[in-house]
Parts: sequence; C-alpha cells; structure tokens
Amino acid sequence: MKGFLFSKYIPNNTKGTLFDQMLELFLQMMQHTNGDVAETLDWMNEVDRKHHFTNHEYGMVNFIQDLKDKGFVKENAVNGDFTPTGKTNQTIRKKSLEEVFGKLKKSGPGNHKTKFTGMGDETNSDIRKYSFGDHIDQIDMTASLHNAQVNHGIEHFNLTENDLEIRERDFKTQTSTVLMIDISHSMILYGEDRITPAKKVAMALAELIKTKYPKDTLDIIVFGNDAWPIEVKDLPYLQVGPYHTNTYAGLELAMDILRRRKNANKQIFMITDGKPTCLKEGNGYYQNSFGLDRKVINKTLTMAAQARRLNIPITTFMIATDPYLQQFVREFTQVNNGKAYFSGLNGLGDFIFEDFERGKRKAVK
Repeated sequence: MKGFLFSKYIPNNTKGTLFDQMLELFLQMMQHTNGDVAETLDWMNEVDRKHHFTNHEYGMVNFIQDLKDKGFVKENAVNGDFTPTGKTNQTIRKKSLEEVFGKLKKSGPGNHKTKFTGMGDETNSDIRKYSFGDHIDQIDMTASLHNAQVNHGIEHFNLTENDLEIRERDFKTQTSTVLMIDISHSMILYGEDRITPAKKVAMALAELIKTKYPKDTLDIIVFGNDAWPIEVKDLPYLQVGPYHTNTYAGLELAMDILRRRKNANKQIFMITDGKPTCLKEGNGYYQNSFGLDRKVINKTLTMAAQARRLNIPITTFMIATDPYLQQFVREFTQVNNGKAYFSGLNGLGDFIFEDFERGKRKAVK
C-alpha cells in the first residue's frame, strides 16, 4: 500500500446494487494493479477499513464470491490464486468507451460514410438505369415493376433489363488504424499519471471500432526503447517501463503492419507525452534525454516523410504543453502533412473521438 493515498470513498446509492458499486471500484483499481486480482482486493480491503463501504449484510467475502459466480474472476484449483477473465477485460473496455465516448450511445451502428456511391446500408434519393455488374440488392423493385407495366402493359407483362432502375446507396468504406502508445518512463514522471488516461482512450477506441466499425482493423503497438505489438486484452494492464522514447521504432513497426493491410485507407494515431530520445543502433541504443537531439529528431522526421509518401496520415496527441515539445510536434506534423493536438489529460478522449469520426468521413475508396 506504500505510495498510495486514499480519499474518502462514498458509494453512490443511485448507481445499482452494492455489488455494482464495488465492481466499478474493482475495475478501476484493476487498471492500476495491472490485472493483479489479489492486490486489487487488498486495496479494496484497505479502503473498506478506512471508509466502511460494505455493511453487515454484504461484505468483501460476498463480493469475492459474486465475482466468481458472475464470471469476472476464476480461481486456480491448485493454489487458489485469482485471475481476471475475458468478461472482466471486456467490461473494462466498455466502461472506458462510456467514459471517453459517452455520446456514442445515442448513435446507431454503421460504417464510415464517404461522398461516393456504392454498396452500403443507407439508400439515397438518386435513381439511375441498371448497368451490367450492378448488385441485385440495389434494384428498386417498385420502380422497375412500374416501368415494366408502362412499357409492356398488364396483359403482356414482361420485366426486361431496360425496365430495371437502381436506387443508389451511400458507399461505406473501411479503414485500418494503428494506435501507438508511449510507455516511456516520463508517462508517470513527476507524480503525474499520464498512462492511465492513455489506456482509457486506447480501450475506448478498441471498443468503438469493435462495436461501430466491425469491418475495420485496429492494431495496437507500444513503444519505449523498442516497439512491439500488444493485444486488446492487454490494454487495461499496460505498464510504463524504465524506457526512453524510440518514436522511430514505433513508426517503423506501424508502417510495416499497415503495408500488410488491404484497405486503401490507413492511418496512425500516436499518443505520447514527449520528444523522441532514443534510436536502436546495432545491439545497443543511442539515447539522449536532454533537449532536442537532431540525430534522433531527423531520423524520426524521415520516417514521418516516408509515411506521407505512403499516404498514411499520422495524428499526434501530445499530452504535454511544453513549448520545445510543441516545436517538435509542429515540425513532425508538417513533414507528414498530418494532424496534431495538444491536450491536457481530461480532454484527450474528446480529441480522439472528434478526429476519428472526421477522418473517416474524408476517407476515399
């Protein structure tokens, strides 16, 4: 418990049963303990001892039993250890979606609209003659049968190709996205937790794509001294390491992934709080945390230019407002012809949402 200061916990009696309220606290703490169920329960016991959110009818033992019965944790039959289940991971992602993208609840499911016509779910007012190769689902049967009646009469009814009319639909496109997350040491430096809101945004974005854009692809990579891919299920328990910031390695891996994607629309989202400070050289690293090292910066800008040539825009979400960091981001964005947002921790989710939606509408076939 060393290093953590708990404020008074006051359950909100309007938010469901005591189990529901405790579950919300459990899921939040699981993100700070990196998925360690035992440590999370220790935290909850400590909070309970200080602030008494359980009562004589429902205690921690009841809560743990409900976690098992409802499928949020499973118990090892050999040593009795608890581990989170897939249901826990999905619930954390859904709650992050509600927290970061709460307004999406009012939107219906759909794919990304474009200015083009073609295969899609929503018809529009445009009607045209049938052309060979048009999909049968686009035929306006009412208008086509009317044409057949007018052209051939009721007694000699005959439906020909010339009678067919097509009701245009709004074309729906797909996008491949790579989300890069900075896990360098500065994400928790100076007592400011920047990794937790970054994780929340990543989980919300993953759940958004899964539920609203199921045909899209999302790959997630983390970068410190090196870069490597992670699974969506690992997001709630992502940890910052004793790393420098090798943005070059992250971009290199992101573009390697996107080259293998078949979609014409590709993009990179990068969440970071600092300038590049690291390059891989042979079996070692070139690292410089002081100022803007032109060797590191120039290599990173070269990668940004390469992404531009491949028509891969990079949107940078900078969780810092230092002038010299903004200088680098502006230079990086200009080279890539991408976008950049400078955000405090609370506004990060809104920026992600607004740009994700806007970027999709501008996508082309």
